[in-house]
Amino acid sequence: MAKVSKKMQLLEAAADIVNEHGSDYLTLDAVAERAGVSKGGLIYHFKNKDALIRGLVEHANQLYRDNVDRHIEPEDDSNGRWLRAFIEATRQNRVDNADITSGMLAAQGINRELLTPLQKTYGEWQANIENDEIDNVDATIIRLAVDGLWLSEIFGLDAIDDEMREKILDRLSSYTEK
Repeated sequence: MAKVSKKMQLLEAAADIVNEHGSDYLTLDAVAERAGVSKGGLIYHFKNKDALIRGLVEHANQLYRDNVDRHIEPEDDSNGRWLRAFIEATRQNRVDNADITSGMLAAQGINRELLTPLQKTYGEWQANIENDEIDNVDATIIRLAVDGLWLSEIFGLDAIDDEMREKILDRLSSYTEK
């Protein structure tokens, strides 16, 4: 098993705090304590709270990109392939999505400007969707439905079981195969 870097250990501690208690509880002291390092050790990697949140958002952005990229089939050049990858990333990466969520929640609650990397990623993804050989409006509705499912799960508002979740994602995926 690969050793987790100190920086990654700090990001994981910060994500855990946000996921468990909310962004109001994200302090440098709390992260240092949770990660088992001195505050000076934390400040070596993240000079302040904004830098820590920026690190969370950048980590979240990379995780999200990797999750989607992992589901793009290189040999598949059919209509909707990119959108299907987006759907499959949501289907398969519920655990990783928790870390993505923590960065977004922290930035939203503390400094919305730190969401810029994710906003750029979503801009690129929207362009991909619009070039995915599916009606642009239909493709965007599908993306928004997937995001809505993900956000409803984040906030515990989904009120559906796993079987229904799978059926919804299957249906959305089938809409990309027109």
